[in-house]
Amino acid sequence: MIDLHCHIIPKVDDGPQHMQESLAMANQAVKAGITHLFATPHHLNGNYENTKFEILNFVLEFQKCLQQENIPLTIHPGQELRIHRELFVSLEKEEVLTLNNSGKYLLVELPSRYVPTYTQEIVYELLLKGITPIIVHPERNQELIRDHNLLFELVQEGALTQLTSGSIIGLFGKKIKAFSKKIIEHNLVHFIATDAHNINLRGFTLQKAYEIISKTHGIDYTFYFKKNAEQLTFGKSLSIKRPVPIKKSLFRIF
Repeated sequence: MIDLHCHIIPKVDDGPQHMQESLAMANQAVKAGITHLFATPHHLNGNYENTKFEILNFVLEFQKCLQQENIPLTIHPGQELRIHRELFVSLEKEEVLTLNNSGKYLLVELPSRYVPTYTQEIVYELLLKGITPIIVHPERNQELIRDHNLLFELVQEGALTQLTSGSIIGLFGKKIKAFSKKIIEHNLVHFIATDAHNINLRGFTLQKAYEIISKTHGIDYTFYFKKNAEQLTFGKSLSIKRPVPIKKSLFRIF
């Protein structure tokens, strides 16, 4: 399996703080069936800054450590970039790192409580530059939970999204689990990833999530998500399902 979003590099963000913790995560990932993993440190989220060339160096060094430890895991470079007004200035300064440094797909993080008013404009401008934004963990954004149409509009505009495996299995609560189920049903999700930070509460639950998806939505959805991750990783074209708007319920339970 391929994991597109993970915080495994030591001492760069809120992931592991020591190399031994990173190696423990790598071993857990392999045991969980993951063969390829994108290291995607936070950048410009208010706490951490990890620029393009820094991450590329981190990944090279970490891959060497894995080889020395005989851990059969391939690490790919990436970045979890917090959306901000000066994003295109960051691009011009070559601080932004797309997945695999391919210039095609970029993990974009929204603030947890709201969707900035300029988000759709950023999506549009990135697409014009040939970069497809992948909005990470939209199911955990409070405004998207309140207003489902906002997510539909972003996907219809051309953004892709990545759901967290922990959300699907209920690690973030019933509300987020229910919203995750709903947006899968409406083709508003394109990738599943772990967003792993450690080997305990935020570990590698990708296989568990796929099992729930197969049981709840059908094995075709699991195949779709796995195939998308594979196609992206190896530079092939994606096949994207047409998004469906989420209709408001006619009945409310008080």
